[in-house]
Amino acid sequence: MKSGACVMSSSSSSLVGISAAQSVTIFMKSRFLRGGVLLIESHMRRPHFTRKGKIFMKIPLRPTHLLVNLTQLRRNVEAIRARVQPAKVLVMLKANAYGHGVEGVAPYIEPYVDYIGVAVLDEGVRLRELGITKPVLVAGGTLPEHVPYYLAYDLTLTVSHPAVLQAAAAAAESAGKQMKVHLKIDTGMERSGVRWYEAKALLQQSLRCRQLDIEGIYTHFANSETLESHETPKKWGYAYPSEQLARFHEVLSFYEKHSLPRPRLVHAANSGAILNLPESFFDMVRPGILFYGIYPDRGVLRSVQVAPAATWKSQVVYSKITQAGHPVSYGSLWVSDHAVRTVTVPCGYADGYFRRMTNQPKVIVNGKKYQQVGRICMDQFMVNLESDDADLGDEVILLGKAASGEQILPEDLAEWAGTNAYEVMTNISARVPRVFFQEEE
Repeated sequence: MKSGACVMSSSSSSLVGISAAQSVTIFMKSRFLRGGVLLIESHMRRPHFTRKGKIFMKIPLRPTHLLVNLTQLRRNVEAIRARVQPAKVLVMLKANAYGHGVEGVAPYIEPYVDYIGVAVLDEGVRLRELGITKPVLVAGGTLPEHVPYYLAYDLTLTVSHPAVLQAAAAAAESAGKQMKVHLKIDTGMERSGVRWYEAKALLQQSLRCRQLDIEGIYTHFANSETLESHETPKKWGYAYPSEQLARFHEVLSFYEKHSLPRPRLVHAANSGAILNLPESFFDMVRPGILFYGIYPDRGVLRSVQVAPAATWKSQVVYSKITQAGHPVSYGSLWVSDHAVRTVTVPCGYADGYFRRMTNQPKVIVNGKKYQQVGRICMDQFMVNLESDDADLGDEVILLGKAASGEQILPEDLAEWAGTNAYEVMTNISARVPRVFFQEEE
């Protein structure tokens, strides 16, 4: 391809030469990203395929983009599956695949997983619109009037309340077909789910609903990253994973006491429990943040080796010498006592680069870490290179690993922002194009 186009190196999977001034059509012979690259602009509804399976996309017109390594996502799933087998694997694709871009992640990862999870109904509908055929569990709460949509889009309903169970049975009977249901048990999260000590009535009611396929029953851990031992002193008002698990077993004993088969899919383990609590694997596990290569806590037991799949990149759009005593950005919150080179990066809090991080983050410019300086603006921020140089178009990494080995983790951004990695990733806004690629293997 001509200079400035997006090409695959014969020895590397990296993207080179993406020009913000171009709108170049990418043409690839591939069923879906096989040995190639897919570029999706943030506003695109879904990848477009010709009858021959060729993909046509346009290079994003912004130097700031999120580069998503689909091959790494597959490796993460394989590592998780090796840990939990023979349990099935449900990957959580809620919140735009934790900010990674569901339009690219879902079609690629579907063949490698057993189930997909989302938080809200419209996320499930979106997956069906993308052509996803694997079972999809909507884990969030649902109002009775929305239940018919689960039949229309073949989605699995989470039931925590008798009224929703009744609505599901009525909708299924009216449509003349069964609806898949998973019963949600609250064992200490106090968010949704029937509380464990009140669950018997809901379980009994579910047995009378012949129109429903009670496929699953599950719970959710509040503190699955907590490492426990027999010597761990218990504190009042804390939901320990072992206690939640014991309560869940208490609920499951209902089926054994009544000589009834329990639902086919019993599940409890989220990312932290996959790492810490093998006795919680049951029939299926639900990795969320772990699937994306991010550990749920810095100090968590790393019993599964995963790696981040996303790299947040940009380019230098302005480079200058800032003289001593000249304040930088709104509020004049940073000023140098000597002349330095500062560069401007076209990314700001409207892109999800939090304003509250001002004067704290480091970014990687041309393989070396430098300090962000001055108030982070809506659309851009500045970086102090001291005496080093940089030209227009030079690479800037906000999140991810450079070829030099320097790395900025989601946990680093979380620390600077006073939050967690979940919020960092899910707040990368829709105007940041997601760029998907596969490594050559």
